[in-house]
Amino acid sequence: MSMPFPKPLLGLAPMAGLTDMPMRVLCYRMGADYACTEMVSAMGWMCAKRDNPAYRLLLETSPEESNTAIQLFGKDPVAMAEAAKRACEMGRFTSIDINMGCPARKVTGTGEGSALLKTPDLAIKIMEAVKRNSFLPVTLKTRLGYDADSMNALVLTQAAQSFGFAWVCLHGRTRMQMFGGQADWAAIAAIKRKVTVPVLANGDIGTPDAALRAMAQTDCDGLMIGRGAMGNPWLFRSVRQALKGESITPVTHEERLQTALWHIDQMSLYKGERLGVREMRTHIGHYISGVRGAAVMRKALNAAKTAEEQKVLLDKLFTDEQGEASL
Repeated sequence: MSMPFPKPLLGLAPMAGLTDMPMRVLCYRMGADYACTEMVSAMGWMCAKRDNPAYRLLLETSPEESNTAIQLFGKDPVAMAEAAKRACEMGRFTSIDINMGCPARKVTGTGEGSALLKTPDLAIKIMEAVKRNSFLPVTLKTRLGYDADSMNALVLTQAAQSFGFAWVCLHGRTRMQMFGGQADWAAIAAIKRKVTVPVLANGDIGTPDAALRAMAQTDCDGLMIGRGAMGNPWLFRSVRQALKGESITPVTHEERLQTALWHIDQMSLYKGERLGVREMRTHIGHYISGVRGAAVMRKALNAAKTAEEQKVLLDKLFTDEQGEASL
């Protein structure tokens, strides 16, 4: 079974606590070809009760999601295989993505995520187990290495190729770099030259210009955009226009405000107001970045207890900014 794979593919990279259903829907609306759920612990999911609310939220999708993968992480090939089987049975995902790139200490501390770059033999067993137990396409997201002594991204990419994975997404940093420094696009390019499996580049693609440079430097088959899309789902539209050589449509203050208001409403509907309001604080911080008066308003927005409070404050911020801008 294949999945939609336009070239170059523009996808929303999975980010824990951020790329939930409302965020994914926004990015699809702005032109993303692909999105991925937040990380799902294979062992946790397999051990949880079937109606566990945390996993219900993690795994919920919208009819607007045309090409969404479930991202699984874990270090136990058996649990990963079982989770892959169940994901296939759900009928709502177009592929299964294996996370071998998460740098978070609580994940790497148990030997999962990017820590698997230190144990390539185990990583390859996991990849084989998932592929063998999935009738959906399987992909891999990883980093260049855990540290300078475990630069095993090429080994994992070659294994993915041998198992018939749909693609490999490479973040151009090691785990020890976290998100610091510059993503090493040249290292991604070097791996891309040595394999035939499609390769997607990830890391520091926050502007249309960066996207053009990443594509030129890596010769990759697509781009996975993560942090750059926070508060800026329009980045997908802008990058696509840039890749086509078209003029880039500017984002108006009204469009930014209305999108943020929609996002607040959707989060409350999806997660309940209390949790929705709390989780929206991070998104709002990105939506208001660069807006005049944002620094002063940020404290009030972070203290807001209801969705309505957040919406009123945002409306005031953008209205005041537009008023000052027109003076």
